[in-house]
Amino acid sequence: MSSRDLSTIDCTLTRRELLRRSGMGLGMLGLAGVLQQGGLLGADAASATAGKSGDETAGYQNPLAERKPHFPVKAKRVIHLFMNGGPSHVDTFDPKPSLEKYAGKPLPTQNLATERKTGAAFPSPFKFQKYGQSGIEVSELFQHTAKHIDDIAVIRSMHADVPNHEPSLLLMNCGDSRLVRPSMGSWLTYGLGTENLNLPGFVAMVPGGYPIQETQNWQGAFLPGVFQGTYVNTEHRTVEKLVENIRNNYLTQSAQRRQLDVLSALNKKHAEARGGDPALDARIHSFELAYRMQQEAAEAFDVNREPKHVLEAYGNGTQARQILIARRLIERGVRFVQVWHGQGQPWDNHDDIAVEHRKLAGQCDQAIGALITDLKRLGLFEETLILWGGEFGRTPTVELPQAGANAGKINGRDHNHWGFTCWLAGGGVKGGQTYGATDEFGFKAVEKPVHVHDLHATMLRLMGFDHTRLTYRYAGRDFRLTDVHGKVVDELIG
Repeated sequence: MSSRDLSTIDCTLTRRELLRRSGMGLGMLGLAGVLQQGGLLGADAASATAGKSGDETAGYQNPLAERKPHFPVKAKRVIHLFMNGGPSHVDTFDPKPSLEKYAGKPLPTQNLATERKTGAAFPSPFKFQKYGQSGIEVSELFQHTAKHIDDIAVIRSMHADVPNHEPSLLLMNCGDSRLVRPSMGSWLTYGLGTENLNLPGFVAMVPGGYPIQETQNWQGAFLPGVFQGTYVNTEHRTVEKLVENIRNNYLTQSAQRRQLDVLSALNKKHAEARGGDPALDARIHSFELAYRMQQEAAEAFDVNREPKHVLEAYGNGTQARQILIARRLIERGVRFVQVWHGQGQPWDNHDDIAVEHRKLAGQCDQAIGALITDLKRLGLFEETLILWGGEFGRTPTVELPQAGANAGKINGRDHNHWGFTCWLAGGGVKGGQTYGATDEFGFKAVEKPVHVHDLHATMLRLMGFDHTRLTYRYAGRDFRLTDVHGKVVDELIG
């Protein structure tokens, strides 16, 4: 292409464009007067930070540039350790000795409705022990994590809406179990931007392919496309396979830069002629990000650059590697990193729970403990909010055998949305405490219940946001992560 000034390119108006500009332009003149009289043209700090409409966001030169939240922040970044499939709270962080008393017998209270039929009380096959100055009891499955229990707030009274994976995954990740809504990571990158424009603001690491509900778990939905999560299959080890098209085998970087400059100029002309288009803005940004990532992403995902003692601290295996990658991404300014565990071999143990839960915990416990130690060593722990948990818990009663469910075995647990456990650490969290409680058998949250909406509201508060004011106007309504629900749990905030 010639080097002539691209501003001289003739952008002839179509008939439709002429009618749109002239007709809508007259309407906008009248609207501007009405807004001015109502004092609505000015924007306060909060609305300028979060609450932009689609057209306003499209006007940003870089939509991922850093922005300030509503309040002083407790945490700047999030690592979500997502235990896909539903880990059993009564086998991990919520001991229930009463189950021993009724082992093999019906519970004295009626079993709650779950997805499948359950029977008698099923005591945990794992031993619990008190840890730290707080003396919080933790299962033998998470001995490395338990060493940091005085930094952890264990929420034992979580509850969701239904005992099914699909809606519960979307509720935990997106705040709605049925409708298309932006994910947590998308809301946070929308509100805060990112600290490193050479890397995605939101990364979802899932080894072995997509989980249930696939990309909806990290979707941007109606937010501009730049805020959706970037999927990385951490089953792969080399950066070329981890990040598609990370290398250009045909052009030098300088040639790519010249090509990108021409493409960017043409795209901007195209966008200006159409009054701004969020989808086009997202595409322009993706081209720029892909170019900048060629150097920084290769370095960020290469765990072999870590000293030997760090690699040994995290341990071996896919989970250890991706948890270490999460720390490296957070260290380089990525805003939200989601680490999926259980894809292909989920925590959904309808049978053989004694074997499978031990195996799964063994894949991640050492690395979780190392992550907390490492974040402290690097001075990042107080700036990084860690969330551990699944989409729901499991029943304290044994699942009854049925065709196609658990191969006739009576040694597993069904889904339980009535009560389960998540924990928070770092980033302004008041550690060394348990919050709320399930009943004496672990079936239902009965003391200080915390809905998923409340968890989201609390996380947003730790990140500096009033969850009722972090909104995005779409289809004539202001949407938010917590919908019309959510209450901040102040006792969890230090």
